[in-house]
Amino acid sequence: MELLTTNNVWMMICTALVFFMHLGFAFLEIGLTRQKNTINILFKNIFIITVGLLLYCLVGFNLMYPGFAEGSSGIFGFAGFGLSSPLTAEGALDLTYNEGYTYWTDFLFQGMFAATAATIVSGAVAERMKIGPFMIFTLIYVGLVYPIAGSWKWGGGFLDQLETPFYDFAGSTLVHSVGGWAALVAVCLLGSRIGKFKNGKIQAIPGHNIPLATAGVLILWLGWFGFNGGSVLSADPTLTSLTLVTTCLAAAAGGVIAFMVSTIMFKNLDLTMFLNGILGGLVGITAGADQMSPTDAIIIGAVAGAIIVFAVSLIDKLKLDDPVGAIAVHLVCGIWGTLAVGLFGNLAGLDQFISQLIGVGSYALFCLTTSFIIIYTLKKTIGIRVTEREELEGLDTHEHGMDAYPDFRLNEN
Repeated sequence: MELLTTNNVWMMICTALVFFMHLGFAFLEIGLTRQKNTINILFKNIFIITVGLLLYCLVGFNLMYPGFAEGSSGIFGFAGFGLSSPLTAEGALDLTYNEGYTYWTDFLFQGMFAATAATIVSGAVAERMKIGPFMIFTLIYVGLVYPIAGSWKWGGGFLDQLETPFYDFAGSTLVHSVGGWAALVAVCLLGSRIGKFKNGKIQAIPGHNIPLATAGVLILWLGWFGFNGGSVLSADPTLTSLTLVTTCLAAAAGGVIAFMVSTIMFKNLDLTMFLNGILGGLVGITAGADQMSPTDAIIIGAVAGAIIVFAVSLIDKLKLDDPVGAIAVHLVCGIWGTLAVGLFGNLAGLDQFISQLIGVGSYALFCLTTSFIIIYTLKKTIGIRVTEREELEGLDTHEHGMDAYPDFRLNEN
């Protein structure tokens, strides 16, 4: 009982840290975009976490952990609507649900992950997507697509049943790439912001509050202590400590290499590249944080930092407009981190690398297909892009009727 209590308290602390990450995402997104769209971005982020939790309670949790029957395909299962109180024969709360934590803590911790996928998309489509279609997309993607995809590994599905099981410790693919693939589809179907590309040349559209974006990244880094630390699923001191060390080293290496590479390429010390390099390192280490040595973590983070710079440049050259760098950070570095499990650490080997490739390919096919169907259908029915006037004047005024930074003046009368 004492061990269960210790583990459960740690898991609840990690749940709180992952919840705190949503503030980090909000700060990062509004900081890297323009003032006139601040309310719109904040509204979307609040919608995602509130509706995401309700959807995960109603259907998501039991879609993601359906209890696949022996011999099943491990592709789709459903354990029923809502949450079921795990009770003993005497009617008391069953504390033997898991040796690491209770049923309720399990639901809440996993629920915090569920909303992250849609938050990734929110940043990529910022400043030009109608809020109504985005909300519909969130309902379907968080409510159905994410938990079905998650069940393939974390729910004991077919990727977990491979001869050499696919491995994703805390979600480089299951969370970050799932959101990243959808972000890529959304950006392609939505088009770029007005003024981003002129006469074939890339035009920078600066964010309105870089200090706020910096605060967002530091909050996200802190939240990753729960994201990765909680994925140990216990308070095991050795494994938890190692996980936090590898997480931090990868983040640091990602940031340093990103700013160095961007300085060499662009001849300026770009803070936004530095920030995204940190995030890229965090996403990269997430798949194997518990399997890596400190040296492995630094290498994985460093490669992720370099990838960020080249990926952001490539995305711009392809004339894809991603205001916050979500595709480079969450998709490209998510793929890198997942494949790195087969190259570094305790699981390194050809068989593991092949399993990682199978996992990446499976999620790519599923997420590209489902997100395209959802967003393309919305585009052809109700439309996904705001009008030119709305985009130029700002979504805050047109979709919300308010201003994030009103100009208060003293009443002289």
